Amino acid sequence: GINAEYMGFKTEAEVLERANNTNYGLAAAVFTENLSRAIRVEKALQAGTVWINCYNKFDVRIPFGGYKESGFGRELSKYALEQYTHVKAVRVTI
Repeated sequence: GINAEYMGFKTEAEVLERANNTNYGLAAAVFTENLSRAIRVEKALQAGTVWINCYNKFDVRIPFGGYKESGFGRELSKYALEQYTHVKAVRVTI
């Protein structure tokens, strides 16, 4: 994927365009002292996982999976179980 931290940018819009201009979207990281900016950028990133001020941190309670061509479904957490189950509705009138 793209490594925006190695490329200069002037606006958030510019860096978001670069980051999202890909067929993939597995994970991204945002490093900043401004939490409002981090949350704003996180919402605009097309990635299944976004780390803020850290990278490659996992927890089994948090789903992991990508957007676009970076996979289907989620691993870890209760969301992973959805890949192995089907909902069935049954109504019985007696």
